[in-house]
Amino acid sequence: MSIPRTHSRSGSRANELSHSMKSKSQSNKTTFDCAGTSFTVDSHYQFIKQIGHGAYGVVVSALDKRTNTKVAIKKIPKAFEDLIDAKRILREIKLLNYLDHENIISILDVQKPPARTGYEDIYIITDLMETDLHRVIYSMQELSDEHIQYFMYQMLRGLLYMHSGGVIHRDLKPSNLLLNKNCDLKICDLGLARGYDNERDDNLTEYVVTRWYRAPEVILNASHYTKALDVWSVGCVFAELLGRSPLFPGEDYLDQVQRIIAVLGIPSQEDMAFIGNESAKRFIKGLPKRQRVPWSTLYAKANPIALDLLNKMLVFNPNKRFTVEECLSHPYFEGLHNSEEEPTAPVQFDWSFDDFTPTKPLLQSMVYEESLKYHPL
Repeated sequence: MSIPRTHSRSGSRANELSHSMKSKSQSNKTTFDCAGTSFTVDSHYQFIKQIGHGAYGVVVSALDKRTNTKVAIKKIPKAFEDLIDAKRILREIKLLNYLDHENIISILDVQKPPARTGYEDIYIITDLMETDLHRVIYSMQELSDEHIQYFMYQMLRGLLYMHSGGVIHRDLKPSNLLLNKNCDLKICDLGLARGYDNERDDNLTEYVVTRWYRAPEVILNASHYTKALDVWSVGCVFAELLGRSPLFPGEDYLDQVQRIIAVLGIPSQEDMAFIGNESAKRFIKGLPKRQRVPWSTLYAKANPIALDLLNKMLVFNPNKRFTVEECLSHPYFEGLHNSEEEPTAPVQFDWSFDDFTPTKPLLQSMVYEESLKYHPL
């Protein structure tokens, strides 16, 4: 991996096993089979190979013959069986339409369904990236301080755009940070994202952020979140880059809290003021007294300036945690930070669409409407 001077928006998936494929064209559509899944997409997409298989469906790489660029096509079969999941997919489509930034994955196309309602599958076409940060961290790839600095800068740069538009990601972790050979990084998976200016009673106690990357306020409070929770998650990713292992691999909620306190020490009365749950406060007060572990003890070979930034991000009290803007201005990013090249969102994201009770026909109709942005009638 090399550190480029400029961002590159192209990429290809390398070293993946190819899968057998059958292809046939029908009018303006082409159909191919991959790993037991049948894809039917616009005929200008030419199948290359399978690149992933997640909880929501199969992802393949394809060539867009109109532009001669490689793209990723995700098929979400039976997308409307679970209405909560379907609403998350709709939310992600709307957010990716809005978040126009080179460090956030771009949605290039939503295939137009055959009708406004009654269909089952969703096809989303995005930028093609080669791998994700989780795979890189746990590979044999050497990671220099320059690599880590560049990855962190891009994460924060993309997050600045999100936060400025009124969006909290809420699920930042290494596998949601995509990379290519040029070390370009793009944030993905925004299905759990929410706004922070006009929080409604939106079932905020639902699953938010893979446990190891959850901020203390999410574990202990879970009633009101701020942008600070994303900074904590990025701080956890930062530590994982430095140590090539997760910092707080909790086995459950209580273990997660204990692991955090084992490193940061028992919080002061003042720093627990944000916790609304009295039983959570009693639990913490009942833990054995722990002194803070210096970051230099955990990461003896790390750049001291990097550890100073880490110390500003992994702060128990969210009100004292660095903001994304403060992180970007930190000396660790000297030579990269330039406020003129760190765009913010021109307008706030409109969350009003999200305030509805999902039904299958309504969600199908809303996804259909999104597809019309790419396939006008």
